[in-house]
Amino acid sequence: MDLNLPNSEILKTFNEKRKEFVPYGLTCEIWSPCLMRKPDRHNEIEINYSTESTITYLLQYKKITIPAKKLAIFWGMVPHQIINFEGIKPYYVCTIPFSQFLEWKLPDSFVERILKGEVLFEVSENSSSFDEFLLNNWFDDLNINNTSVVALLEMRSRLHRMAVSNLSKRENVSSPIHLNEISLVERIAIYIGQNYQNPIKVAEIGEAVGLHPDYANAMFKKAFGCTLSDYITEERVSNAKRKLVATDKNITEIAFECGYNSISRFNEAFLKMNGCTPREFRKNFNWVI
Repeated sequence: MDLNLPNSEILKTFNEKRKEFVPYGLTCEIWSPCLMRKPDRHNEIEINYSTESTITYLLQYKKITIPAKKLAIFWGMVPHQIINFEGIKPYYVCTIPFSQFLEWKLPDSFVERILKGEVLFEVSENSSSFDEFLLNNWFDDLNINNTSVVALLEMRSRLHRMAVSNLSKRENVSSPIHLNEISLVERIAIYIGQNYQNPIKVAEIGEAVGLHPDYANAMFKKAFGCTLSDYITEERVSNAKRKLVATDKNITEIAFECGYNSISRFNEAFLKMNGCTPREFRKNFNWVI
């Protein structure tokens, strides 16, 4: 697919009426860069690659710019919103189902960084030189040839090569997550993402996915590296930081919207995670969308 001669029928743009957490599935598509009025959120791993344009996201509360000719990967569960771009050329967007990504058993440190909300970039120039060729093939396989087998094999290999480039040999180790645990971990993450603004407890999460709370907590910690309670706090504070940066709502309103019924508890959790108060955090950002 020649991105210099885009066919308007294949170009995708963000649908602002799209509901959060609706899955994209396994895709490789060509998107036209555009500003997003609200963040997108979905439970797939997302890959971005642009041949010429640069794209700037508000990802949680961070401003991240993806340069041209640099493969980037992040978890779509983290709220992400395009707030700026330079250039008008289309770019590739791939989505990989969360369960599929975990099945690949990529190096632990690589997976952990993605699940903690980082955007990772390819650091090897040699690997980057082949990415446009690969993405073009994935696009054809998934949209024209209607076959995913080769595309999935190549995606797995490409991300493993990226992990090796980004991590030291000492970190390049993986531990298996049992297949029967994957869908449950996925459901837990989605449940928290959908309900963090409510006073949810670990027991309620276990009940929602049909597990004993202790087992749900242990299984989740194995996949994510933190307890359910810690993850709920991270989810609430991360969304609060995004609201502090992207809106002019007052801090009390944001605290209640993010699941806190006490401003003092919100301030305490925020200070513990960020080393500053919500007011200080907002003051340090002098730009608002």
